[in-house]
Amino acid sequence: MLALHLNPQPCPNRRLQTRPPRPRHAVACDSGAGLSAGDKSPAPPPSAALGRIRRLVLTPDGRSKLNPTPDRDFYAFPRFVKHVDEGFLKELTKLYLERIPEGGDVFDLMSSWVSHLPEEVPYRRVVGHGLNAQELARNPRLESFFVKDLNREQELALESCSFDAVVCTVSVQYLQWPEKVFAEVLRVLKPGGVCIISFSDRMFYEKAIAAWRDGTTYSRTQLVIQYFQCVEGFTQPEVIRRLPRQESRSVLQSIASLLGYSRSDPFCAVVAYRNFKPI
Repeated sequence: MLALHLNPQPCPNRRLQTRPPRPRHAVACDSGAGLSAGDKSPAPPPSAALGRIRRLVLTPDGRSKLNPTPDRDFYAFPRFVKHVDEGFLKELTKLYLERIPEGGDVFDLMSSWVSHLPEEVPYRRVVGHGLNAQELARNPRLESFFVKDLNREQELALESCSFDAVVCTVSVQYLQWPEKVFAEVLRVLKPGGVCIISFSDRMFYEKAIAAWRDGTTYSRTQLVIQYFQCVEGFTQPEVIRRLPRQESRSVLQSIASLLGYSRSDPFCAVVAYRNFKPI
């Protein structure tokens, strides 16, 4: 049985609201829209195709990992580190500020001890998911969280049409069944809700899938685009890339950068919304 943990750490910037403001893209959610195959409630005819997986993006070889041991074992010990640099994180927080509605419900997929949400913005609730309970318990923005290995079971124990935003930070490269996970993301999003997938070129190499590990920045971006496109119900994905600023460097800094010892992380994000019908 999936355990849902309440985070005991208060969020000083979170103000409770009796009625959160209506998101920019939100409309009334059809009853049963986007239900997964395991749900028993029938979806109405106009929304019957929502969440349907049109095609599989990855081949069996593309889903493989150099380290085939269970991910729960790999992440058994907490890592209280940031996996990308401050420049990347500033760009990510800026994007969240632009796209996630204030007072909305946010699901932080494959999260850690930091959510990177703008501190000054209050949200109605932030729910987290990850593979290490100690890391998630340290995340001050999470109201609650749960631990689940999505490479073993892709279903999310969350209500349909319950979130204004789903975010996933530098972790999409580890999903072996992204088609099913993105179908679940669509299901839990409200109509007009946004999904933001961010990534750079850093990874746990032995745990990234082959299709990502052996690719380039361009091919990885195309993979995420296809993850959205393979599920019925997302809008056309939007790509956001922000390369590090070129600053004057010494000769030694330039040589270190060429050798890969000193450089900034490129910022990449793919954004899509759950389609909705006008009111």
